[in-house]
Formats: sequence, structure tokens, C-alpha cells
Amino acid sequence: MIESWDKYLNIGTIHFMSFPEVMKGEGPIAETLEKILANDFFTAVEITRIKDDKVREAVKGMLKSSHVVAAYGAQPVLLSKKLDLNSLNEGDRRIAIDEIKKCIDEAAYLGVKGVAVLSGPHPGRESESEALLKLLGSLDELCGYCSQYNLKLELESFDFDVDKKCLIGKSDLARDLAIEVRKKHSNFGLILDLSHFPIQYEPTKVALENCAPYTTHLHIGNCVLKDKSHPVYGDMHPRFGVEGGENDVQQVTEFFATLFELGWLNGSGGNKQGEKPIVSFEVKPMPGENSSIVLANTIRVFKTAWGML
Repeated sequence: MIESWDKYLNIGTIHFMSFPEVMKGEGPIAETLEKILANDFFTAVEITRIKDDKVREAVKGMLKSSHVVAAYGAQPVLLSKKLDLNSLNEGDRRIAIDEIKKCIDEAAYLGVKGVAVLSGPHPGRESESEALLKLLGSLDELCGYCSQYNLKLELESFDFDVDKKCLIGKSDLARDLAIEVRKKHSNFGLILDLSHFPIQYEPTKVALENCAPYTTHLHIGNCVLKDKSHPVYGDMHPRFGVEGGENDVQQVTEFFATLFELGWLNGSGGNKQGEKPIVSFEVKPMPGENSSIVLANTIRVFKTAWGML
């Protein structure tokens, strides 16, 4: 049996997925964040844009007093505004870059460790090479912008033909991109998500082996792939145990066992400065479900899986 997870990682949850009513930067942000920060199981949390200045100031104080590691997810900003960091239209790409710079400024104010983004839509095979160059240019600029605040910039890989249909989906493409960005920017890393592997059509071990040296952050979740009529088909991050789901205790156990096998959780992966990486739950309650109960479900799955290592 592996020792306590506290030795190897900072376990967190994505605030705006656990409590999706705050995903647009509004709603009971402080109230729901308090539920996470007051739970001493968590040593990390991921937040997103906060529109109200007073709420943002309150959240900054909450994070400072909590002794948790915080990260900032800009994915909801890109997705909700349909922004594209690899747009072939230079004006549209510039809008996306400028919007993420605003997120980086906010993240720095809040005192987080890094900012996460995702690539834009896949433009089709005939334009893939051009889109990759555009994305590289965007990441180059944003990594430089992050460096003034000593922040990481992290790119999360998604599916390429199921739901989000992003340019960066398959792990080999994510790896090749990371290699290029790392040539200039040591503050760049990848985020891999267990819930995305099935909709990327990749075994867990393949995805992790390809990207481990460049991965700085991980997500754990579930998805539904086989039944297109299912209400949470695709990249919807339902709870573990949902009918038709792809991931549960067995898959979470395999995920962590592979990370130990690769040495990623022992410092030979993407985190080499003695930092414990963030591994966050990305699980969203379905309509009618209670956020706190679904979050407790995920904690139970994690603890059971860890105990099987």
C-alpha cells in the first residue's frame, strides 16, 4: 500500500465544476468556496473569473487564510465567449490572447500558482499545421506574460471530435506542442484529465506515458461515451457511478498506479522543483443532484482507489 497521498500531491477540486452555478463568475462564489476551504481534506482548489470586485477581494482573503494551493482555470472564459487561441483569423486570435491576459492579471491578484487554458476548435486536417503555429504563437506570448508574475501557464488537452472538438486532443500532439513551448518557456505545462482519455480514444497508460515529462497538473473525472442519447454524453464530467460512465474506482486506481510506475508522483515528471503537483476532482452534479453529496462521492472513490495501490 502506498503512503498517504499528502506526501505526493495536493488534492483539490475545481470550484466551478463542483458548484457549477458560479462558473460564469457570478452567484454564491464565496459561500460555495467556503465549503471547500473549510474541508481539511483539500489542500488545493481551482477557481475561475470573478466579476464582482468585492467578491474577488473576499476570495483573495479566503485563499490567503486557508493554507491551500490555488490555481486559476480560464477554460470557462474561453468556452463561454467562444474564443480561440489558434484562430486563423488574426483579429479573433488577438481577442482571445487579450482576454487571457486579463485572466492572468486576476490570477496574480488572487495569489494563485498558475493559469489553465485550452486550445480552440480543430479547424480540420487541411489547416491543422497552420492552427498549431498560431497556437504556439499565442502560448509563447502568454507564457511570457505569466512570467512577470511568476505564474505557470498550463494547457489542458480535450477531445478532438466528440464534444469540445479541440485542436489539442491526442496525447502525442499535446506532447509535441509542449516540447516546442518548453524550448523557450520553463513555466509551461500540460494538464491531463482522466475523464478525457475515453473521449480521446486513448488508454490511460498511453496518454500518461506520452505526456508525463511535460505534465504539471492533473484532473480526475468521469464521462459517458457509448450512449449518445445519455443526458451527460460527452465531456460533461458526471459523478462516479453514473450509469454508462467510463471511469470508477478501477480506472482511478489504474491512473495513480501508472503515475507511480512512471515516477511522475516522485518528482520525475513535470514538477521538478520539489513542488507537490495539484490533482483535482473535476466532477459536476447532474440536474437535481446535490453538489456536496457528489463531491463526497468523489472523495470516497479517491480514497478507495488510493487504498488499492
